Amino acid sequence: MATSSDPIDRILAAEEAEAAPVTVFSRPIETQTTVPSAPTGGDFDREERQALRRVAGLSTELDDVTEVEYRELRLEKVVLIGVYDRGTSTEAENSLKELALLCETAGAQVLDGVVQRLPHPDASTYLGKGKAREVKDLVWQVGADTVVADTELAPSQRRALEDVLKVKVIDRTAVILDIFSQHAKTREGKAQVELAQLQYLLPRLRGWGESMSRQAGGQVGGAGAGMGSRGPGETKIELDRRRINTRMAKLRKQIKGFGPARETKRANRKRTGIPNVAIAGYTNAGKSSLLNRMTQAGVLVEDALFATLDATVRKSVTPTGRAFTLTDTVGFVRNLPHELVEAFRSTLEEVGQADVIVHVVDASHPDPGAQLSTVRGVISDVDASDVPEIVVFNKIDSIDDATVLQLRGIEPAALFVSAHTGEGVDALLERIDSELPRPTIELSVIIPFDRGELVARMHNEAIVRSTDYDERGTLMSVVVDDHLAADLQNFVVAA
Repeated sequence: MATSSDPIDRILAAEEAEAAPVTVFSRPIETQTTVPSAPTGGDFDREERQALRRVAGLSTELDDVTEVEYRELRLEKVVLIGVYDRGTSTEAENSLKELALLCETAGAQVLDGVVQRLPHPDASTYLGKGKAREVKDLVWQVGADTVVADTELAPSQRRALEDVLKVKVIDRTAVILDIFSQHAKTREGKAQVELAQLQYLLPRLRGWGESMSRQAGGQVGGAGAGMGSRGPGETKIELDRRRINTRMAKLRKQIKGFGPARETKRANRKRTGIPNVAIAGYTNAGKSSLLNRMTQAGVLVEDALFATLDATVRKSVTPTGRAFTLTDTVGFVRNLPHELVEAFRSTLEEVGQADVIVHVVDASHPDPGAQLSTVRGVISDVDASDVPEIVVFNKIDSIDDATVLQLRGIEPAALFVSAHTGEGVDALLERIDSELPRPTIELSVIIPFDRGELVARMHNEAIVRSTDYDERGTLMSVVVDDHLAADLQNFVVAA
């Protein structure tokens, strides 16, 4: 190819060469044509979580190192076990698949899983001695170092299983608590998670060898205290229990101290007359995505279980112009540990204090009916059963028409939306508008021209029937609630 002597031609040829698509691993990278949007708070949170993500296959430790401290540094390889007494094997498999997602969210690699049908779990080894030996062979075959049970294990069952399997054994509750401890960011969230962990740990303390029989006698015992210090003294496990109880009491006092601030914020919202809508639902159902779609909040959205722990409050407007607040809450899961329900009761109060609950369900989940019953069970636990509920099936962009018909059979009055595409969000806002509490007090008022803030409040919080003007001020016929009616008493005129 002949080279052009014209410098302009050479420059244009170089520009065209630079604009050619770049190929990496034989795949062209498309040129970005849109200006990237500014990063939101959720983007920063996601980047922070992924910064220290563990990677499989990079461990350099020796094979004979078995200490727990070293084992926890690498990506744990787990085998799942479960026992079911009623229902079908499909339900048990769905529960085990959910446990697999929990383990992956916690940072483990799931290798295999087994389920056993029993009238009730074995009191000794959970699975039964024969099945426990089969699981031991499976663990050694796949090279796992941890076994996770699908239900909560008694301390005796955990010890018996570890004696048989010769690897670490934990249960579903421990995995959920581990996820919560990783995702907690605020002071209140960290305190709530720590309290739940200590409540779970307290009945499961174990002594290790000589630590069970520490003596405090003689000149040596009790740091050389001598006379008056002789005797058995506190064992190590008793000391741990006392420290845990002291720490739990301190955490309960700390969490109780967060209450006034939350009550003040809630009272401010009530005083302004702005109704509150709480978004509740199963974990990973798309609650935060729906919040972002309705309010452009920019909160963290991640395809992981329990990505959201702290309540987020944002303001939105209905199609008729009524303002309301949306509260994103922590997700629920089947067999949610009661320690977490108690620890997060203060956060779940947002659901109980709401005027409307938007119950989000994952339409693509294999068992959406179980999600509905699980969430409604937790809602009843926080005394929110009498709050109006709007059932919303999210992620309809990933299901077919036959599935939609099945979901309509489960919940005929439900709405179908897609937080990803925005489909059905307008219908949801209209439903929220119809369910919000309406003002009931009809007033005719004359607002002086120097009190424009009251006119603005009535446009935001009340139903304005008519507006007129004369030399006295703004004449308005409105329907208001109790709070606004009290502020307008001095301006009321006869109709």
